[in-house]
Amino acid sequence: MCGVVGWVDFARDLRREGAVLRAMTATMSLRGPDAEGVWLDEHAGLGHRRLAVIDLSTGAQPMTVEHDGAAIAVITYSGEVYNYRELRTQLRGLGHEFRTESDTEVVLHAYLEWGENFAEHLNGMYAFGLWDPREQALLLVRDRMGIKPLYYRPMPDGVVFASEPKGVLAHPQVPAVVDTDGLRELLAFTKTPGHAIYRDLREVRPGEIVRVDRSGLRARRYWSLTPREHTDDRDTTVRTVRELLDDIVQRQLIADVPLGVLLSGGLDSSAITALAARALAAQGAGPVRSFAVDFAGQTEHFQQTGMHLTPDAPFVHEVAQHVGSDHTDIVLDSPALMDPLYRTGVLTAADVPPALGDMYTSLYLLFRAVRERSTVALSGESADEVFGGYAWFHDPAVIRADTFPWVAAVRAAAGDSRPPSLFAPDLKLDLPGYQDAAYRQALTEVDHLPGESPEEYRMREMFYLNLTRFVQVLLDRKDRMSMAHGLEVRVPFCDHRLVEYVYNVPWSLKSFDGREKSLLRAATADVLPASVVARRKSPYPSTQDPAYERMLADRARAVLTDPGAPVRALLDDNRARALAGAKLEGGALAVARRGVEMLLGLNEWLSRYPVRLELN
Repeated sequence: MCGVVGWVDFARDLRREGAVLRAMTATMSLRGPDAEGVWLDEHAGLGHRRLAVIDLSTGAQPMTVEHDGAAIAVITYSGEVYNYRELRTQLRGLGHEFRTESDTEVVLHAYLEWGENFAEHLNGMYAFGLWDPREQALLLVRDRMGIKPLYYRPMPDGVVFASEPKGVLAHPQVPAVVDTDGLRELLAFTKTPGHAIYRDLREVRPGEIVRVDRSGLRARRYWSLTPREHTDDRDTTVRTVRELLDDIVQRQLIADVPLGVLLSGGLDSSAITALAARALAAQGAGPVRSFAVDFAGQTEHFQQTGMHLTPDAPFVHEVAQHVGSDHTDIVLDSPALMDPLYRTGVLTAADVPPALGDMYTSLYLLFRAVRERSTVALSGESADEVFGGYAWFHDPAVIRADTFPWVAAVRAAAGDSRPPSLFAPDLKLDLPGYQDAAYRQALTEVDHLPGESPEEYRMREMFYLNLTRFVQVLLDRKDRMSMAHGLEVRVPFCDHRLVEYVYNVPWSLKSFDGREKSLLRAATADVLPASVVARRKSPYPSTQDPAYERMLADRARAVLTDPGAPVRALLDDNRARALAGAKLEGGALAVARRGVEMLLGLNEWLSRYPVRLELN
């Protein structure tokens, strides 16, 4: 895992622009703490910061393949290709020679063999720029599920790209401007594919290749969610899911550095932990390292909410004992979650104000602690989107709602006490209208099978929305918070083979036992404690410490009484003050807390980032 940057300009000699490439590359130092490299040619420059995971000694980048002393392909690459060993064997049979053991070199030779169709051969998480000096063309490629980020900005005579917006914004000709649509995207919690908040900045879509050459810029999807008829019966379907998971976990355990697993005590992470423990034991390795986040006093003072029915810690410890893992609890307190140093670290990693407050900060601190013992960690992220784990998959009112299901669920939870918008009416943000347009655009992308029942038709839409919109928020959060500490987090449930297979399983079979994630539960019950198999869905935890609420409110009041606070120009002062002092409960409290977190995040962003707002 690494950080990549690049610049293509057909109107200037970039061999004289090494200082710009090095400045862009330096912004990726946290993503790649182990090494740095810059490659320059007349019209292309590539930069790389390396986190060494596979082939530690000879996998340096940018990497080239040469013929007769001249480069014929150059790559700056971030990610892991899990089938690289099979591809290397195949390519050797086709006459290719390799000088390293890295997956990066395999990707280069795959391009030389199959041209732009090479991405279809890759299984993994990746984002990279590949320059072909012969064709004078750049390819920007992102994995099918969008696990690894890749941003680009078209320029008059080329393009600038990087793993994160900060790498592109480090270019002297790219201003950090956010317009009204950018602010709407930031606040609406929609994650529109391709949208990148900053004006003229774009994100390569999951499963997309962007080609840049002298004729311009063209984007092409090489993968998307496609409906297919599912003919397997229940037993075959459950067995296939398990076989896929066994193979996926086995592949994703490959690393030349210490590796661990993130464990929450829920079905998803427990299944990955148990399967990893079995795979390592079969290799004569192990025990698997496991890590869990908890909050001081959370178990003792736990209170049920609509989403959190049980504390995580007892289940975490039962799973750790069941599989014999080498377990570590990372216990956080409210002062740490509110520490300005850590919150600034979160903002710097994310490039925009985080949407979920302490869920970003706690993940940031968890990954910092994990990195002290491991360089790679496996995660249970995205199982809810793949298998149907969220409550909104099972709530008829939310399913019928004519909007994104997570938006409908938040509205239902908040009820009549949902707080009004914090923002000044004259901004004319119209966030509901923006969400509605984004929702309708998303629905136009969904393909259906002929003859689908109304229920299956709607549930296919539900899964498409979750797999192309909601999961992107969580994958982006995981990538930014982990790579801020040079930690590579792998997500087995995002393997495209599993996603494709389960996407086409009918809803009636996905929920055959009347519960969430029926297929996953059935496929992994034999390796899990009975308590975890029976446990209801519990999302990533948020602190319940009343002191955290008070500290948030105190900090918000300080901002709202500071005449120099830049966020105040955006706010309806009366509404913001009312929110900061509100005494709310249940879903309304969760919505209000998110509003206060966003208020503080926006103020920090406008204070510390060289961002300029240009609102209509």
